[in-house]
Order: sequence, then C-alpha cells, then structure tokens
Amino acid sequence: MTINWEELEKEIDSAIQIGTNNTNKKLSSRISSVTRLTDEEITEMLPESTDVKKLSKLMAIVKAAEDDNTKAKKLAHNVEELGSIVIKLINKLT
Repeated sequence: MTINWEELEKEIDSAIQIGTNNTNKKLSSRISSVTRLTDEEITEMLPESTDVKKLSKLMAIVKAAEDDNTKAKKLAHNVEELGSIVIKLINKLT
C-alpha cells in the first residue's frame, strides 16, 4: 500500500486543529464559570490555550489567601510570563 504523505500530513494537521479548538472551548468555558467573562470574551481575548493557562495562574495568585504584599511579590516574580495577560485584561476592562 502506497502512503500519500501529503494527505496524511493534512489529516494530522486537521486533527490537531480540531483538538486545539475543542480544548480552547473547554478552557474558555471553565474560566468563564469562575469569572464575569463569557466564553466568547475569553476566546477572543485569549485565543491560545497557553494564554488561558497563564490566566489561570494569574487568578490563583490574585485569589490566594495571602496578604497583598506576598501576592505582589509573586506577580513580580512571574511578570514576564503573566504580563501579557494582565495587559489583555486591563484592555478588556477599559
């Protein structure tokens, strides 16, 4: 049996895209269940699942049962990773 490598690659790319879309929808739905944002707003603001993961990390820091100084230190420590998410949230709120 001859394998059509180009067709196989297209099928794999398609499967990856479908999986990514399904994952992003689930992540958006989960985040919207604990925020005031809708699924659509989250998907629009954070189209990549890695961005949703960063938002989750940011939310965990902000909602932790710690004093504000400790939270600020954690945010400062993670600013490179989470800074773009903070900017997107502020832009959404203003």
